[in-house]
Amino acid sequence: MVSVLRWVLFPSGCAPVLLIAGWIIAASLEGPAYDPVTQTISVLAAYGAAGSWVMTGALLAVGACHLLTAWGLRAAATAGRVALAGGGVAALVVAMLPAPSSGGSLRHGSVAAVGFALLALWPLLAAVGGRAVPWALRPAASAAATALMVVGAAWFLVETQRHGVAGVAERVVTVLQSVWPFVVVTSCLRRAGDGGEPPAGRAD
Repeated sequence: MVSVLRWVLFPSGCAPVLLIAGWIIAASLEGPAYDPVTQTISVLAAYGAAGSWVMTGALLAVGACHLLTAWGLRAAATAGRVALAGGGVAALVVAMLPAPSSGGSLRHGSVAAVGFALLALWPLLAAVGGRAVPWALRPAASAAATALMVVGAAWFLVETQRHGVAGVAERVVTVLQSVWPFVVVTSCLRRAGDGGEPPAGRAD
């Protein structure tokens, strides 16, 4: 069983913290004009938004965290690592293509959709068979994670079309997608500590 580098625990753990902190701080800078229940995160990063620099920085940091995690998560299948890295790249591009303050943007929306899809599919693509596999990389757990993210994404699309609680739905999905890499890394390190193969780079 190929292992995970210990330092990956840091970027994988930072991703959800940076994302949540980013939208909280950006929303506070925006003031009461911003409604986190109905408005999306993209509004916070839009041109002219008071906290756009905060939300843009958070998205860039999250994208970098996903790239570093994909690089060091050697226990996962290659296809899953590529998908996770692709989600990281999408986050970087979304940050560099903010939506205009007047409304949506086709380029921004398209890249965001690709990022959502890649981050939803990567758990399933990262699954590995075998008894020694950490629980979060087993097919059943991976499929459940992907299914949950897909359902969340569908909820977000429905709420967007009906002008409902799109902000809440988007936050639920993005938190799930940013937390799962940390869950996988933690399960891999715990498996190594329970007698599996030690993480790469550790001397025995």
